[in-house]
Amino acid sequence: MGRKVYVVGVGMTKFEKPGSKDWDYPDMAKEAGTKALADAGIAYNLIEQACVGYCYGESTCGQRAVYGLGLTGIPVYNVNNNCSTGSTALFMAKQFVEGGLADCVLALGFEKMEKGSLGVKYSDRTNPMDKHFGLMVELRGFAKAPAAPQMFGNAGREHMEKYGTTAEHFAKIGWKNHKHSVNNPYSQFQAEYSLDDIKNAPMVYEPLTKLQCCPTSDCSGAAILASEEFVRRHNLQSKAVEILGMAMTTDFQSTFDDKSCMKMVGYDLTKQAARKVYQQSGLGPENVDVVELHDCFSCNELITYEGLGLCPEGKAGEFIDSGANTYGGKVVVNPSGGLISKGHPLGATGLAQCAELNWQLRGQADKRQVKDAKVALQHNLGLGGAAVVTMYRKASL
Repeated sequence: MGRKVYVVGVGMTKFEKPGSKDWDYPDMAKEAGTKALADAGIAYNLIEQACVGYCYGESTCGQRAVYGLGLTGIPVYNVNNNCSTGSTALFMAKQFVEGGLADCVLALGFEKMEKGSLGVKYSDRTNPMDKHFGLMVELRGFAKAPAAPQMFGNAGREHMEKYGTTAEHFAKIGWKNHKHSVNNPYSQFQAEYSLDDIKNAPMVYEPLTKLQCCPTSDCSGAAILASEEFVRRHNLQSKAVEILGMAMTTDFQSTFDDKSCMKMVGYDLTKQAARKVYQQSGLGPENVDVVELHDCFSCNELITYEGLGLCPEGKAGEFIDSGANTYGGKVVVNPSGGLISKGHPLGATGLAQCAELNWQLRGQADKRQVKDAKVALQHNLGLGGAAVVTMYRKASL
């Protein structure tokens, strides 16, 4: 094991509908980075390295993104890992500090997106998800619907067939997350809907209605990671949140060989990453008070409950019906409103999750504060495939 690593500052912009605001990624990055520096109370010249994540942009957008923070000549790494890009930048930054290569590292993520469902940018080369898509077509065929909701919707259908889960269980997740978002000023959508509203919204791909699918979004998020020595030297103990465990997994043989849509969308990646984090931290899912997980679609939130061990396999429906996943229950999942309400700016999503959980553990989440939150868990997933799971606790330094 290497050195302990702490988050000492976080910042993010509001999630905006693509094209609705006159800004560009350098503007977003400057805002999020400046907020994180101000939160930590340090100057940019103390940052020794920067890991900058985005999916849509030219090859050195990472360097351009930090120009607004300072031109200090530090190494800048451009990170792209599909929907888990933000947490991959965080994972890299953590490893630099943990390994003793730096004492203070910036993880920054942003995305300036196009309207509508995600499409393929390059048609003259192998699609990195060709195996995932091929397996889905083999198992379930292909429908006239966007690819991502088909993939996750089919995982939901598999869960229904295997465990008796109903469409209402998925709708209840959308209902919960929209309800949570009312208290999040950063969220793209802050409207509350009835369960009937969720169920009766336009069908995208059964069982997923529009209000159970994440929208594209423009946003930037940032986190500053530091060693214990740096925390003490700069008197940041009151801000510091310790990363107790962090793991990234990529696709296993079972992703394709087990002929399962749930595994095709990363169930085993989540399960194995969570197992590693529980081993690293010495804590289990029963110790977790608040979770930000990758609810790109309600179907994924449901199967992720089981992948993270928040409930036994096959019991997610009961977990939802009992109210265990919200305020007053066993654990509060996506108090921010999740991707379904906030939006999903691929490069920023993981860092926005990190910011939310740091605010929760510091008691700074205002109306969405989870009472007595001591341990937080983050889950960020990208198909093609990578899952990053992180556990945090308020530091006692």
